[in-house]
Amino acid sequence: MTRKQRYQYIYDQLYALYGDCSCPLKHDSPFQLMAAVMLSAQCRDERVNQVTEKLFALAPDAPAMAALPEETIREIIHPCGLDKAKSHNLKLAAERLVQVYNNQVPANMDDLVTLAGIGRKSANVILGNAFNLPGFPVDTHVKRLLNRIGMVVSDSPEYIEKAVTAQLEPELWCNFSHLLITHGRTICPARKPRCPECPLASICKFTEKNNK
Repeated sequence: MTRKQRYQYIYDQLYALYGDCSCPLKHDSPFQLMAAVMLSAQCRDERVNQVTEKLFALAPDAPAMAALPEETIREIIHPCGLDKAKSHNLKLAAERLVQVYNNQVPANMDDLVTLAGIGRKSANVILGNAFNLPGFPVDTHVKRLLNRIGMVVSDSPEYIEKAVTAQLEPELWCNFSHLLITHGRTICPARKPRCPECPLASICKFTEKNNK
């Protein structure tokens, strides 16, 4: 198979297993997804959803978040960890949305990454899940699986993003990231991957190496 065909094969096999996936972070607007993504750094999605329920009751949009004292934000989001940095970034990002973007989260990469706490990965999550625009977030699961399978040999999220998006159709990018994350959490975790259950075993370098 060509590299393009291998990527499509991986997508098709995982799609047959998991189908269309949705973002596990609960949100009712692009702003709420942005805030949840910021809180999800080094924190489980389930914990984020518990915290955002309380946070969004007080600050459901950019103006309300910008008006909250930073210390109040920090107290609410403390269970997510890194609360000092995250509360500061939430406050700054909300203020910028109010001052520059008419209270709205911008729907393009260049503007998104000007917001405090938003890098390419977070911006891709927002593009794909809030705006249904092409975006391929590269998290630890995506990075691990594509290296493990042998599709890339790199720890650079930017490199991996470019490698994938050069081969897959844009409308598949967002769900492909979800599929890899779901597979990484279920069948192919960092420790003790369940290779005999994996539909990708026939093309996986990790499986091939460990079967020798």
